[in-house]
Amino acid sequence: MTTSSEPQKLIVVTGASTGMGAAAARELARRGFHVLAGVRRVRDADAIRSTGIEPVILDITEPEQVEALAARVADDSRALHALVNNAGIQVNAAVEALPLAEWRRVFEVNLFGHIAVTQALLPALLRSKGRVINVSSIGGTVAMATYGAYAGTKFALEAVSDSLRREVAPLGVQVVVVQPGGVRTEMAARGVLAANELAVRMTPGQAERYSGLVQANNKLMVTGTASGLTADAAARVLAKAVTARRPRTRYTAGRDATVITRLVRILSDRTLDRILAANLRRHYPKGAAA
Repeated sequence: MTTSSEPQKLIVVTGASTGMGAAAARELARRGFHVLAGVRRVRDADAIRSTGIEPVILDITEPEQVEALAARVADDSRALHALVNNAGIQVNAAVEALPLAEWRRVFEVNLFGHIAVTQALLPALLRSKGRVINVSSIGGTVAMATYGAYAGTKFALEAVSDSLRREVAPLGVQVVVVQPGGVRTEMAARGVLAANELAVRMTPGQAERYSGLVQANNKLMVTGTASGLTADAAARVLAKAVTARRPRTRYTAGRDATVITRLVRILSDRTLDRILAANLRRHYPKGAAA
């Protein structure tokens, strides 16, 4: 925790309107940092503003807002200790049934937006020898059915994180990946809503092939989230990545994330396919083909 004898430092947290991002902003402010909390709407700014938390209107896909954030950091005399790339959206649909425009939107938010913010703030992080925390997912380790776009962005973020870590480590900047499993936030509910909206747009043939899968996956998302970590517990993992003197390159958040990352290392693809399919099959509607 930052003490009164230490100079206060800045932290940038993107996607801080709700859930894990908001919880991380509160946890880091409690530890004595001044948090620039990226939110997309004025009402979200009003909700999160408090001691140590300064809301910043930030859509990471909007270059002007990213540039304004970089200018805000550059104008501050305090060192930028860390950037927490947390913003993200979840979109679930079969690869065949997800329109290309949606693929591009998911990658804009979950990958290219993070790269844009990282590029904009790297000069400040290089000066302070700070760190980049990229919030990935167990979806960056294993891609389940209907998670092609979402997991694709997370696999890519994992690769970018590895490359960036090897580029900037000699320059004194650390790069850390946090891989949450199920977290009790609004993201799953929004994911189910988005999946249902996309399902309505499927062709009759696609609906015949994938409707049962979509319904099963929606149930699995809800149950997995209900049994997952609280946002506050996940935020403590993020705070550890931010504050650890010698952070690991990767942290998992939640028992499910820990188990799945270990299984991926030891099981063959076919065995993992069977396990995932069996887990999903329990959630199919009665009479639907699994």
